[in-house]
Amino acid sequence: MKKLRGAFPSISLVLQDERFTSKMAAEELIDNMIETMENAHGVGLAAPQIGKPIRLFVVNTKGFVEEGEEDEEGLNDFSEVFINAQIEEETGDDFVFNEGCLSIPEVRGDVERPEQITIRYFDREWNEKVETFDGLKARVIQHEYDHIDGILFTDHLSPLRKSMIKKRLSNISSGKVKVGYKMKFPALKK
Repeated sequence: MKKLRGAFPSISLVLQDERFTSKMAAEELIDNMIETMENAHGVGLAAPQIGKPIRLFVVNTKGFVEEGEEDEEGLNDFSEVFINAQIEEETGDDFVFNEGCLSIPEVRGDVERPEQITIRYFDREWNEKVETFDGLKARVIQHEYDHIDGILFTDHLSPLRKSMIKKRLSNISSGKVKVGYKMKFPALKK
């Protein structure tokens, strides 16, 4: 299982943006990322979160659907790998949803995002796709896409909300917050 990188306001998740080109190397990394995401009960994981500076993320939205709950959006069946993704269009009304992140455990915040996106990407088999997603699928994809651009959901929060979570972020980065998965924190520059 890969370790998740810790994050807080002064750290960017992007080390050096690289397009991913090796099909052989991708298989093992993708399998490890899916395993890590599932073990951490996440719905998405981006390569920069585990210290890999490549444009790759995985999504599985079945965690949004409770047992016995109606699945109108098809979230239970949505699992995808996004390699070298590029959002081509954002449409629809913006809507607010309370987001969290495996890189920032126990911190949540209301984030406004477009309702619908069109994205170009390569899937796990390196088939190029252009697809349109909406609702929670679009939201999860946008959240993970932000990671490959070095953006955290906390970057979308108001200055007041950021100041309210500053202490909690400090506790996370110093290892004081316990989670059910391994985390690794980048060294801070003094």
